[in-house]
Amino acid sequence: MTALGTSRVWATLAHGIINEVYWPAVDQPQVRDFGFLVAGAGWWRELKRVDNYTLSTPDPTIQLPTISHHGDGDGYQVTLRPVVDPDRDTLLIAYTVTGTGVRLYPLLAPHLSIYRPASEDEWPAFGADNVAWLDPADNTMFASSRTRCVCVSASPPFSRGSAGFVSDTDGWTDFSRNQAMTWTYSLAGPGVVALMGELTESSGLLAVGFGETPAQARAVGQASLAAGFDAVAARFSSGWQTWASGLTLPGTAQGLSPVVTDAIRQSAAVLKTHEDHAVPGAFVASLATPWGEDTNDPAGYHMVWCRDGAECGLALAAAGRTDDAVNLLAYLASKQQADGHWPRCFFVDGSFDPNAAVQLDEVAFPVLLAARLEEYGVALPTSIDDMIRKAAIYLAQNGPISGVDLWEENSGGSPFTIALEIVAMVAAATCLGGLDQQYALALADNWNERLEEFTYVAGSQLDRYFGTDGHYVRIGPSADQIRVGNQPASVEPIAAEALVGMEFLYLPRLGLRDPADKRITDTLVVVDRMIRRDTPSGSTYYRYNTDGYGEWLDGSGWPRRRFGTRFGIGRPWPLLAGELGHYEAVRGGDPATQLTAMLAMRGRGGLLPEQIWDGNSLPWRHLEPGKPAGSAMPLAWAQSELIKLAITIATGRPVEMLQSVLARYGRTAPTSDRWFWRDAAPVRDLPPGRTLVIEDPRPFTLHFGFDEWNAVSERNAEQLGLGMFGVSLGSADLASHASVQFVRRYVDGQWEPASRHDVALHVTRAPALRLSAAELGRVTAAGGRARRAGHRPTG
Repeated sequence: MTALGTSRVWATLAHGIINEVYWPAVDQPQVRDFGFLVAGAGWWRELKRVDNYTLSTPDPTIQLPTISHHGDGDGYQVTLRPVVDPDRDTLLIAYTVTGTGVRLYPLLAPHLSIYRPASEDEWPAFGADNVAWLDPADNTMFASSRTRCVCVSASPPFSRGSAGFVSDTDGWTDFSRNQAMTWTYSLAGPGVVALMGELTESSGLLAVGFGETPAQARAVGQASLAAGFDAVAARFSSGWQTWASGLTLPGTAQGLSPVVTDAIRQSAAVLKTHEDHAVPGAFVASLATPWGEDTNDPAGYHMVWCRDGAECGLALAAAGRTDDAVNLLAYLASKQQADGHWPRCFFVDGSFDPNAAVQLDEVAFPVLLAARLEEYGVALPTSIDDMIRKAAIYLAQNGPISGVDLWEENSGGSPFTIALEIVAMVAAATCLGGLDQQYALALADNWNERLEEFTYVAGSQLDRYFGTDGHYVRIGPSADQIRVGNQPASVEPIAAEALVGMEFLYLPRLGLRDPADKRITDTLVVVDRMIRRDTPSGSTYYRYNTDGYGEWLDGSGWPRRRFGTRFGIGRPWPLLAGELGHYEAVRGGDPATQLTAMLAMRGRGGLLPEQIWDGNSLPWRHLEPGKPAGSAMPLAWAQSELIKLAITIATGRPVEMLQSVLARYGRTAPTSDRWFWRDAAPVRDLPPGRTLVIEDPRPFTLHFGFDEWNAVSERNAEQLGLGMFGVSLGSADLASHASVQFVRRYVDGQWEPASRHDVALHVTRAPALRLSAAELGRVTAAGGRARRAGHRPTG
C-alpha cells in the first residue's frame, strides 16, 4: 500500500503482518518486517506463524486493509488497520486486542541502508550495520544507519521495550527461550538488530516514521499520531477514489462478472502502487524480494525492467489511465542509453549492473507502448520520437538474436523476442522517413518471413513422439545445445529442439501468425503434454521444461546455494495461464477458463504471485497446491496480464495487437523481396527471386564470387538506413549461379576473421538453421576442407 500524496512510504503485507516497508523511494526497502507477538499467562504466539487471519478492504481500489487475527484455542483477537499517511513519511497502524490478560508485542526488524547495484559478495553488508536503541522517557524505539532512520512510537506509549541483536538478544529470541518478555536492553548494534515493545492497553495507535535523522523520524510519527487514524485514513481513501475515478474498465455490461471487475480494478490500483512518487513513471516490477527469508539481495524485484514496466503501461492505458502510461514511457525514454538500448534492469535513479546482458525484447517494448498510445489518440512528449528512432537503430544493428531471452538465462532466437522486434520495427517506421523507414519495414518483413528459420523445428524426436509435424522451440537455433540456467554446472546441455516454452503464443497475439496455423496448434500439443500443470486452482504452465527457478521439494527457497550454484525446481506461473487465455480469445475459443484460473491462483489479499505451488500441501511453509509459492507477490507483470486478459475478452482484441501490424501482415508471414545476411542471422539458402543483402554496422567492401569463387569482383557497401551498410546482389547478379561466396574487408583495410561465407541460391526447400546430426557432421567436414582451399585475398 501507498498513499497518493507527498508521502514517500510503501508498505507491504504478508501472513497478516507488515512485511517490507520502503522509503524514501519505491526501490529502497528499510524494514524487513514489522510483526507481532501476542502473549497471555503461560503462553505466547507469533501471529504470522499462527496464520489464522482474515483480510478485507473497503473497495478493490482502496488499499486500506483490516486484518483480524484469531487465536481459536487461546481466546484472543488482534485487529490491525495499517494506513500510509498521505502527508508524512509515516506508516500508521490502529490496533485492538481482546482476551483475558492478553498483551501485544510489536516486533520491528529494521534493514536500513542505501540500496544500489552490488555484487553478491556485497549483499551481506546491506542492513547489517544498523544501531537500535530506546528513549528511556517513553520507550519510543529507534534504529538508524547513516542517513536513514526509523522511529516506532505508540499512543498510549510502550510500557517496556528492548533492542537486541537478531537470533541472540532480540525480543523473539527472548520469548522463545523464556516464554515471556524478560529482557529490556536499551541499545544494540551496529549489526543486524531488532526492536520490540510491550503494549498493555487494549487499543491504540502505532506510528512507524522515517527521516534522515532520529528527530525527523520521530517528528513525522508524532504528527501522524496527533492527526489520528480516522483523519489519515480519510485522506488516504480520498486520494485513491480520485485516481480510480479515471479508470474506464469493462464491466458487467461487457459480460464480466462482479468478481472479475473487482479483480481488475484492484489490479489497476496495485500497478499504480508500484510507481515512485518523486520520479513519476518509474514503476518497479514488484514490491517484493522473492524468497526474501533466504536472501539479502539488495535489488529483489524492486527495480525497473522495461518489459515489466511496459506491460504495466499497456494495462493502465487500456484501463483508461493513459496519463500514467505516458509518464512511464517518458521515464523510460529518460533512461535509454545513448546507443538506443536499456539496461536489463535498473534502480529508479538509473543505476544498473553494467555486466548484465541486453534483452532485445526490452528494447522493443517501449516502442510497442508508444505505438499503442498513439492508436489511443494520446499526445506523446516530443522526446518519444527520438527514443523510438534510437531503439530502432539498436534493434536493426543487433537483432534478431538476443543477448539473453526474456527469462534472462539464454542467448539465441526466442519467438517472443523476435516477434516483438518485428512489431517494434513496423511501429517505428511510422515516425521514420526515407531510407530509415524503407529499411525498417524491409527488415521487419524479412525477419517475419524467416521467423521459423530461427525458432521452429520439424520432425524432431518430440514431434515423432507426440504425432506433430514440428514445434517452436523455447530458444533457437534448434541445432544449438542449450546450457539451461539455474541448474548445477555438471548438468549437460540440452538440445534446443527438446526445450519448449510458451514464447510462441505471442505470434498470434501480436498478429504475426494465424492462431489456426498448424505450427502454432502443433506446438500447443507439445507444450500441453510437457509443461502444462493442472492444479486445484486451474491449469497453467511452467516457463519451460527443466526449469530450475523455484522451491525445492521441501518448500525451501530457491536462492540457497547448492553444489556451488543456485538451482531448484521451477513452478507454474499464473501469468502463463493468462497468455493461453489470450490465445483462446484470438482463436475464438473460451478464454474465461484461464481468467478463472488466474483469479483462483491469487493470494488471500487478492494479489497474483510470480509462481504457484504445485507440490503436496506444506502448511508449515504456508504452501498449498494452486496457491502462491514463496516467489514475488504481487508481480506487476501478472497483475497487468489479468487486466489485459479481461479487456481482451471484452473487446476481442489483445492490447498488444497494433493496427499497423495487422494492416501489414494480416496474421500471415510475408514474402519479402530482400533477404538480409548478417553474422547473427546468416542466410544459408536463398529462395528464388530474392535479393541478397549482405549487411554490417560498419562500412565495408564485399569481395565475392560465384560457384566456388568464379567471376570474383568487389563492391562497396552503401547505406541501408538506421546506421547499417550493405551490398545488394539482385536477380541480375544471381540469375545464372548456384551459390555465392564472399568475405568482407573494412575501411581500415582489415579483413573479417572468417575466411569465407557461402549462400546456396534459388533453393526451394524451407530455409532452416536446423541441421541433423548427419548434416552437421558433413558441414563440419566440408567447412574444414573449404577453409583449407578457401579463397581469401591478402591485399
